[in-house]
Amino acid sequence: MKKANLIVRTTAVLRERIFAVAEGERIGSLHELARSLEVGIVTLQQVARVLEHEGLLEVRRGPGGGYYGARPDAASLERGLHAYMRMNPASYEEALDVTSLLFNELATAAARCTEPRLRAQLSVLAERLPECSTMSDCGRFEVEFQELLFRMVRRPLFEMLTRVTLQYSTGHAAPQISVFDEDGPSWRDGRKRIIAAILANDAELTRFEANRQNRAVIIAYLNGRGSGAGGIG
Repeated sequence: MKKANLIVRTTAVLRERIFAVAEGERIGSLHELARSLEVGIVTLQQVARVLEHEGLLEVRRGPGGGYYGARPDAASLERGLHAYMRMNPASYEEALDVTSLLFNELATAAARCTEPRLRAQLSVLAERLPECSTMSDCGRFEVEFQELLFRMVRRPLFEMLTRVTLQYSTGHAAPQISVFDEDGPSWRDGRKRIIAAILANDAELTRFEANRQNRAVIIAYLNGRGSGAGGIG
């Protein structure tokens, strides 16, 4: 237990050192860091492996080698979160629940976007709704809609959490929720209402419509009452 606590404490200290310097800057050699952190070589090597896994440390060997600070990219963070979910399995229903909550927040935040180019793209996307006549059409529309919302909101952590949850929920066998075959016109009308509220820059109305057209459908499904006519964010 003492060894584990030492590794946790040393990892925290070295992590802060890495964040305190520019990306790619040399932190020190194995022996230099062991001395400054007052730990043994083996302990430091274990700490280094943890930080390498986090994408915060790069070990370079040979002339000019040593430990260098790094920064994880979005892809590595997504992989790490997805791995965590795999090791701590959430049910499909939990992932679906979280996804619908994130979609509602994403749509509401998008209603505050004032960038003309993105708003114009959303308006054009809405014009394609009448052309959605199959489940495949619906799926392609949903992907484009969500990608556009990500650009309108620009919240990297929020986007990462949404993508990881979606990846998890779609990557596991689960019962199908038919949102289009049963009532395509209601699905199209629901998406039209959400987009209209976003384009009106009305966050409260957007939240209301997202709850009614998206969240309520998921809640009904999770409560075993069927799927209804909304959509899955």
